[in-house]
Amino acid sequence: MKKLFSYLNIAILFIALSAVFTACTDDDVNDSGNLGLNIKVFSPTVVVPGFPMTINGSGFGDVTEIEFPGGIKVTEFEIVTSEMIRVKAPQGLTESGKIIVRNSAGETAESRLPLSVGKTVVAGYSAQEEDLLKGNETLTVYGIGMNFVTGATFYVEGEEPIFVDAHDFLRIASGRVVIQVPSDITDGNGYVAIHLSDGQIVNSPAYTFEAPKNGGYWDYQKRYIWLNTDPAGNGEINWSSQYRLCLEGHDFNSECIDEIAADDWEIIKTGSFYLEAKGSDWVQMRITTGWWSTTWTGEDITTGNERIVDNGDGTYSMEINFEGDPILDLLDEQHLLFTGSGYTPLGLYVIEKVWVDGGEGHFETVRDSFWKNDGTLGDINWSSQYRFCIEGGDSQNECCYEFPAEIWEKLKTEPFRIAINKKADWVNLRVTTGWWSTNYMGLESLNDFIEQDEKGNYYVELNLSNDQALLDLIDVQHLLFTGQDYDLLEIYQEKQIWVDGGDGGEKETIIWEGDGSAGVVDWNGTYRFALEGHDSNNECIAEISAADWEVIKTGTFYLTAKGSDWVQMRITSGWWSTTWTGEDITTGSDRIVDNGDGTYTIEINFAGDPLLDVLDEQHLLFTGSGYTPLKLFYK
Repeated sequence: MKKLFSYLNIAILFIALSAVFTACTDDDVNDSGNLGLNIKVFSPTVVVPGFPMTINGSGFGDVTEIEFPGGIKVTEFEIVTSEMIRVKAPQGLTESGKIIVRNSAGETAESRLPLSVGKTVVAGYSAQEEDLLKGNETLTVYGIGMNFVTGATFYVEGEEPIFVDAHDFLRIASGRVVIQVPSDITDGNGYVAIHLSDGQIVNSPAYTFEAPKNGGYWDYQKRYIWLNTDPAGNGEINWSSQYRLCLEGHDFNSECIDEIAADDWEIIKTGSFYLEAKGSDWVQMRITTGWWSTTWTGEDITTGNERIVDNGDGTYSMEINFEGDPILDLLDEQHLLFTGSGYTPLGLYVIEKVWVDGGEGHFETVRDSFWKNDGTLGDINWSSQYRFCIEGGDSQNECCYEFPAEIWEKLKTEPFRIAINKKADWVNLRVTTGWWSTNYMGLESLNDFIEQDEKGNYYVELNLSNDQALLDLIDVQHLLFTGQDYDLLEIYQEKQIWVDGGDGGEKETIIWEGDGSAGVVDWNGTYRFALEGHDSNNECIAEISAADWEVIKTGTFYLTAKGSDWVQMRITSGWWSTTWTGEDITTGSDRIVDNGDGTYTIEINFAGDPLLDVLDEQHLLFTGSGYTPLKLFYK
């Protein structure tokens, strides 16, 4: 393993330790001065009967009773410490409200936040009745409150049932779970029983199962659960507290850089996740709580430690697993803090696996874009402009787009996704009819259904076929996306398909794609791009995710365009201050590659160019004359 860093001298170490002492003192005064019986936080904030919970606070040593909403009193629980109680949500819990604890002296303490009662509704499956499911393939189960699913049993006629615990699911989220069909499944007909935490069992449609063929492998995919969207602005760690993360809804003092969704917070607490960072020649890394009270592994991780893995691209990664560590009992209340010196966190991610059949072939991700936002509709703010209908169904001229009949049928019968730009930690995203009469799955907001792909982009996966009440209305009443604090960027479908032969070759990753409707470049500022969240003047044609922006700044990417017989291309900043290569690129340049279909492609790499230093602030602009940009991508 390549060592990234050389050792720090004693003088710097002394300064660092002094900084730690100061920071610990400040946080201890702020966070531990609340004595007596008190509930600070509890997790999770949404439960169903029988679901395990943790309550954090103080003065719990002589607690005798916990009262749940609806007056349900519980006396069986575990007092872990005077600051922590473990308890299961009681049977019969149906109301939302505050939690109350009582001690032997008759004193009481009430939670600041209410406890909400969840429910699990299994609404649909990725496989339809009588479909073939092979061993090691995946089955996705859609619904509401799917994080309360505890397991699944596979039944094949004449064979012993095979149980898969929820801990072994490939993906658990509020809106879906992804289950791997057991590798030891046998040929035959059967079904899958979905186990809920309240003891109920929901049976799937009937399927035909098939044992896996010889060969195959696991393909591991990276998914970010937190991404540093502004590494330069947030800065390098220097015994500071800016890289503090918490469970969503638990940042009571507005001190966290980001809040983590409950599903991903559970991964942080129960499984392995990874830190991606960049650093100087020497780092001292402390993974601790926001109160600086307990350090993971009991010591700092410094240069030379085998946990630090060099990625070979100027960054390094480290696997983190809190199992059995004292920090685990404190995270919900005290948050998770990355501190120390000499490094900048870039993101936290998990590795998810997908089974790929053996033989001559490969899986490819196919993305069909049905609609893209061209920026002309404006912000969503409880408005009706993002209304869609079937072609010919807009009798009142109120829809922003009419889908062809075959695409409309796909939206009604198959899962699809909407790509969004989040503008706040909590987003009010409502999917309803154009008459506001019926909300998707009966929910006023789909915030808990928001996910991130492997590049950190936000999306929500919808399956209208699971909601018959909405389906019955949208042909007449249309489909409306409304709410606040988000932008609707795209409506698309993404599928994994098996392609016979080869290994798939080199694949393109699209950063931005247009249809030419924004017009030709004629020394204008139309094709201006910004880092996501940095278009403060609403002047950019698109905002680029942090992961793709990093590719633009540090790697090679490509522009595909169509043009006239002669083009003059200037790749510059949005302030027209610095031009890449110092000169315009014109017809005849070796950089322009003719694709033979009326378009051409240019390879771009900003390494060592002065333009690189101003992109974050001044944006990226393609200007000049005689051409129309169609897409930006990398390989």
